[in-house]
Amino acid sequence: MQPFIRLSAVAAPLVEADIDTDIIYPARFLTITEKKGLGRYAFHDRRFDGQGREVADFVLNRDPWRNAGILVAGPNFGCGSSREQAPWAILDQGITCIIAPSFGEIFRGNCYRNGMLPIIVDAATHALLLADAQAGAILHVDLEAQTLTRPDGSTITIDIDPKKRDALLNGWDEVMTILNTRGDAIDRYEAERRQRFPWLV
Repeated sequence: MQPFIRLSAVAAPLVEADIDTDIIYPARFLTITEKKGLGRYAFHDRRFDGQGREVADFVLNRDPWRNAGILVAGPNFGCGSSREQAPWAILDQGITCIIAPSFGEIFRGNCYRNGMLPIIVDAATHALLLADAQAGAILHVDLEAQTLTRPDGSTITIDIDPKKRDALLNGWDEVMTILNTRGDAIDRYEAERRQRFPWLV
């Protein structure tokens, strides 16, 4: 997992509420288990018509948002099923930060597990950031400083659990987090176990 430290990128607006995981990653592609290359299926039925041609008015098919690294989404983004392919596809498309008033809880957890930063903002802040995104602005995210900076220079504090912040900054998945934060305790347990029960080793 790549560390998430800082990001400066074009933000794309996706204003619709309740974008579920089937919209993000349609169920018919669930037989694909590889992470790499899933970006082509992200928002597939919004991005392409029945003949596989790009839908011209979908935001991620238009400049400057085609190469967006940040998504400013509507409320309850990522609701629906628990499919982890949804964040995999968004990440493979190049988006590593999603800002919304609220998220589907499982989707939000899957973002953290895959090195993506989901940021929850209040309604007033969301309106400002959505306007920035609709203008094709670049937003600046600094996870070390826990700040999100708008084009006018104003900053918004990123509220994030310290453990999740550390994991993102270091690029640790859940296993690596345990090994790096509890490694000494694990080593002590294993040494004691070998001493007390040598026949098990």
